[in-house]
Amino acid sequence: MLLPMAVADQNASSSISGAGFLSICALLFTIASFWWLNARQGRLESWEPHSFAAIVHGSMVRLRLPLVLHNTGAKPIVVQDLRLAFPDEPASHLPLLWTASPSRLQPGPDEEPELPAGFIVAGREAQQCFIEFEAPFSGLVPEARDYKLRIQVRVGHRKGWRSLLTFTLRTTNIIHPDQYTVCKNAPIELTKEDCKKADAALLELLEGHEKGASANGKTKRRDSWNDEGNADTDL
Repeated sequence: MLLPMAVADQNASSSISGAGFLSICALLFTIASFWWLNARQGRLESWEPHSFAAIVHGSMVRLRLPLVLHNTGAKPIVVQDLRLAFPDEPASHLPLLWTASPSRLQPGPDEEPELPAGFIVAGREAQQCFIEFEAPFSGLVPEARDYKLRIQVRVGHRKGWRSLLTFTLRTTNIIHPDQYTVCKNAPIELTKEDCKKADAALLELLEGHEKGASANGKTKRRDSWNDEGNADTDL
């Protein structure tokens, strides 16, 4: 009798231990789920803009970028400040500072100036904003080429500047640098079919020029022969 009772007590204690373990796992899962859904601190992420507005006048450089900021976490993030730098350009002494928060990308005379102000990006949400950067004496006057740009951000829950986005600014698309206008930032991408069509069109154009040049040469020779014949007749 003692042996069966001991075995029964052991089975009962094992079942209680298993139930307690499952309860602890369920409690930990509940806490982790609550933290992930409601209390997790995320980070800001952004993407390369497809367009930008720019003006380069003397020693002043001004850029306006359409940025999309996404908060990956559950808690809101306070954006305190932004700035822009050219990390690969030794001539760039000063970063471009956040000077305005316009309501659109296209600059215009009817705009009302809006000074920089901190804003909130809610948890697991994205928002679009137009940020204008400017530096009166940055030491760099952009040329018609590609530049590596880095946008840094200061947020409320961390200290110091942190990298937000690094992308390529294609200033070759700036046609009138002394006018504050919108430019595309996308590279010109041609497919193989487009390249073949372009090569065929170029070949056809060259052949047309060669035929035209040879025809003009024959006409000039005929005219010269006629002139010589007429001269002989007059003599």
